[in-house]
Amino acid sequence: MNIGEAAARSGVPAKTIRYYEDIGLIGRPARAENGYRDFSGTDVHTLRFIARARGLGFSVREVGELLSLYHDHSRASAAVKAVAEQAINRIDTKIGELQSMRSTLSDLAERCHGDQRPDCPILDDLAGS
Repeated sequence: MNIGEAAARSGVPAKTIRYYEDIGLIGRPARAENGYRDFSGTDVHTLRFIARARGLGFSVREVGELLSLYHDHSRASAAVKAVAEQAINRIDTKIGELQSMRSTLSDLAERCHGDQRPDCPILDDLAGS
């Protein structure tokens, strides 16, 4: 199947598929006689795996690790769990950062009168005043 069909079946945009191919996350598919990429059902399965992993917050590097572990039938599940725990720690850190940002912005919004006056604590804070 061509890249458009692979994109439709996997839910991964063609541009992203090309990117994954360029960085080596997926193997280079065979080429049809016309020179177009010829994706297999296995390629689509791999793209779905990548899309699901990315949707869960795994980095591209972690997805590469997970794909290697997926294909290694002698893997230890502890290795897979370690990758997941790294992602969880990163997500927890990001949640903390987002909560702090929300709190600060919420405080600034509460202190802004939101009327016709020109003074605004939000802009003052952004300007470092």
